[in-house]
Amino acid sequence: MLEVSQLQASYGPLQVIWGVSLHVEQGEFVALIGPNGAGKTTTLRAIMGLVKPLSGTIAFNGQTLNGLKANQITRKGISFVTEDLDLFDGMTVHDNLILGAFSLHDRAQVEGTLESVYDLFPILAERHRQLAGTLSGGERKMLAIGRGLMLSPSLILVDEPSLGLAPKLVLAVFEALKQLHERGSTILLVEQNVYTTLHMTNRAYVLENGQVVMEGPSSDLLRNEHLQRTYISMGAAGEGGFPAPADGGGPAL
Repeated sequence: MLEVSQLQASYGPLQVIWGVSLHVEQGEFVALIGPNGAGKTTTLRAIMGLVKPLSGTIAFNGQTLNGLKANQITRKGISFVTEDLDLFDGMTVHDNLILGAFSLHDRAQVEGTLESVYDLFPILAERHRQLAGTLSGGERKMLAIGRGLMLSPSLILVDEPSLGLAPKLVLAVFEALKQLHERGSTILLVEQNVYTTLHMTNRAYVLENGQVVMEGPSSDLLRNEHLQRTYISMGAAGEGGFPAPADGGGPAL
C-alpha cells in the first residue's frame, strides 16, 4: 500500500532524514519508534507532502506522491492526525468532525461515517454539542482521530497520540487505535511510548538520527537487547510516561 524508498529530507540546511525506507501493507498496524529528534514526525510530514524530500520516492497504491500537495494526498486516501491536532477550539465536536469530510458530497456517506466514529468514541457522541476547546486532553486526541476518519481513508498516519497525556488516558487512546485496526483500518503510528506500542502493533521500524537502524515484527523487537536497554526497560517499570501493565505482560488493550 505505502512504499517509502531512500527518503532524504531537511529543514533548510539541516538534514533530518537520511535514506529512510519503509513499507506498510493493507490491514497492517505499523509503528515508527525512536527518541526525540530521530526524524519520525518528519517522515510522516514528507509522506503527506508537508516537507519536500531532497531525494527518494514515496508511493501509495502504486502511485507516486512526490510533488503532490497535502490536500491532493488526502484525497488519495491518506489521513494525517498530527501531534498538535489542529482542532477548531471554537467549534463543536460535531462541527469539527463534519469538517473532516470536507471533500465528500454524499450526505448519506458522511452521516454513516459520523455514526461509526461515534460508535468508536462514545464520549464524542455524548459531547457532540460541546466546544472542542473545552474537552480534556484525551478527548481532544479522540476527536482528532475521529476527524481523520471522516474521509474513510485507506491509510491513517497518527503522530504521537500519547504526548502530554496521563497513563490512564494513554491507554484509552491506544485502545481506540487497537479497535480501529481490528475494524480493518491500516495505521502507521509514530510514538515514543515504545513498550505499549510494540505490544499493540504488527511491525515496527526504529529510527535513530534520521535512519532506520532496526525493523521487524513487534514481538521480536520487544525482546531485542538494544531496545530493552535503551527504551523498553524504563517502560516496563512504568516510568517516564510508559504505562506498565498490571499483570506483567502486555497492557490490557
